[in-house]
Amino acid sequence: MSLRINDTAPDFEAETTQGKIRFHNWIGDSWAILFSHPKDFTPVCTTELGYMAKIEPEFTKRNAKLIGLSADPVDRHSAWAKDIHETQGSEVKYPMIGDSDLKVAKLYNMLPADEVGADGRTAANNATVRSVFVIGPDKKIKLMLTYPMTTGRNFDEILRVLDSMQLTAKHQVATPVNWKQGEDVIIAGSVSDEDAKKKYPQGYKTIKPYLRVVGQPK
Repeated sequence: MSLRINDTAPDFEAETTQGKIRFHNWIGDSWAILFSHPKDFTPVCTTELGYMAKIEPEFTKRNAKLIGLSADPVDRHSAWAKDIHETQGSEVKYPMIGDSDLKVAKLYNMLPADEVGADGRTAANNATVRSVFVIGPDKKIKLMLTYPMTTGRNFDEILRVLDSMQLTAKHQVATPVNWKQGEDVIIAGSVSDEDAKKKYPQGYKTIKPYLRVVGQPK
């Protein structure tokens, strides 16, 4: 069955570069970013893991943990991490899941359930294992993205979306197109004009009755 936003993220046990984990326990009270890769020692993914290692402190500030996945065994991940450090200038400190049997990839609908996991598979065979899942502390899926093989992922966008989701989880607002931290937001339609006046005594701008803009709540 396909996964959808607000579904509970499938739980699993897996070996990682930092030992065996039970995914939901590993998440704990944090947000989690699960991002997958079809194979170790692939060029686009090498740049992606390096960039995520570089900006990991930004996720940590937002109470979010990073965890990678590759359809190769854990021992290859450790060797790959050395290449990533050498070529991208950043040390991978977050765990990497070894998914050579494709258990997690199938669980998260990245590959068909009947796909065979075996030696000799190539990155092309695992082409759809290039996904990003953002999972909340409630273990619900908040965002899903899947990229083609030749296009590097924009992880700055994942940070932007995380900012939006954390803000809108606390306040009755939504964020407009291309919103960035600190910019104006939209008052949710569930908030009446009367309640909006109480909530935002400093005032807000009504562009249309359904489009009311206010400064980002602190």
